[in-house]
Amino acid sequence: MKSLDIGEVAEQSGVRPSALRHYEAEGLIASVSRHGLRRQFPPEVLLQLALIGLCKAAGFSLREIAGMFRRNGMPDLPRDTLRAKAAEVGRKIDALTALRETLSHIADCPAPSHLECPSFRRLLAKAGQRGQRLAVD
Repeated sequence: MKSLDIGEVAEQSGVRPSALRHYEAEGLIASVSRHGLRRQFPPEVLLQLALIGLCKAAGFSLREIAGMFRRNGMPDLPRDTLRAKAAEVGRKIDALTALRETLSHIADCPAPSHLECPSFRRLLAKAGQRGQRLAVD
């Protein structure tokens, strides 16, 4: 198959060339050759970059992501780690859902004063009990 140069990879993946060079330095992707000064990558790099993007969005560090690839660049995905991350994302979704509901109630509360509203007081007390758990990284 035809190799893609770094510009083509950047264009097709939406990943900046500087990030591609960084990912290569970190061992996440590998170029197969150079054409002049331009790195050449196998077409599979686009799938690798999609996986890297997904893992970054889920909150994995680059070091953790690098551990998800074999030396040949093929994924070796740790299912237990992915399940744990999915559970963590679920907890964040629950916290954000509760925050959304609280803010919506505050915005739409018909009471003349929020302090007179029993629902507002209950939601505020619940938010206080959760403390920092509502803060999502």
